[in-house]
Amino acid sequence: MNKSIDLYWEKRIEKCKEALEKNNFEAFITKDTSTAKGLILSGILPKLSCKSVSWGDSISMLSTDIIKEIEKKAEIKLIKTFEKGVPREEILERRRQALLVDVFFTGSNALTESGKLVNLDMVGNRVAGLTFGPKHVIVVVGRNKIVKGDEEAVFRIKNYAAPLNAIRHTGFNTPCMKTSYCTDCKSPDRICNTWTVTEKSYPKGRVKVILVNQDLGL
Repeated sequence: MNKSIDLYWEKRIEKCKEALEKNNFEAFITKDTSTAKGLILSGILPKLSCKSVSWGDSISMLSTDIIKEIEKKAEIKLIKTFEKGVPREEILERRRQALLVDVFFTGSNALTESGKLVNLDMVGNRVAGLTFGPKHVIVVVGRNKIVKGDEEAVFRIKNYAAPLNAIRHTGFNTPCMKTSYCTDCKSPDRICNTWTVTEKSYPKGRVKVILVNQDLGL
C-alpha cells in the first residue's frame, strides 16, 4: 500500500515540478529529507558561491538538518535568527541582516498545482526573504503542502497550518489555539498578518523549490 501511495504522490509532485519550472522556479524532486540534504550540500550550494546563509521558520526545512550541517562549515557565515537566550531586539536585528545573505532557507505553507507558493506570516521575515533581498532562496516543500488552487491554499493555511503554528509556540494566546480553526481574531498574538502569493520566480531560478515525497511540517 505504501508503494501505491508513494507512486500516487510521485505523479502529483512531477506535475508540480513542471508547473514550477514554467513559472521560472528551479525545481527538484527528492524521495526524503536525507536525499534533500544531500542535494542541497552537494548539488546546489557548490554552484552558488555561498558565503552567508540564514533561514525563516520552517519545520519542513529544519527536518533536513541542513542548518546543522552548515554550522560545521567555517567558510559560511550563518545568521541565527532563532536562538534561545538572545534578547528579542537582537533576534529582530538578525532577521533584518538575514535579508542580505547569499542563500535563504525556508518552507512554504502551501503549493498550488499551478506552481504558486502561498504563505501567511506573523512577523514577515520569512516571506520577506522569499520575496526580495537574499540572492538565492531554497524552499523545502513536503507533498502534504500540495493543493489544487488558491482557494484550497487559503483554507489549508487558515484552518490547519496557522492554528497548529500558534499551538506549537508557547506563550501565545489566540482563539485558534482553543478552537483549532481561524476566527479572524484581533489578538495581539495573532500570527496571520502578511499574505504572499509567489506566482513566479524573479529573476528566473532565484527561488529553488525542493519537492520531497514525504509529509513534512505543518
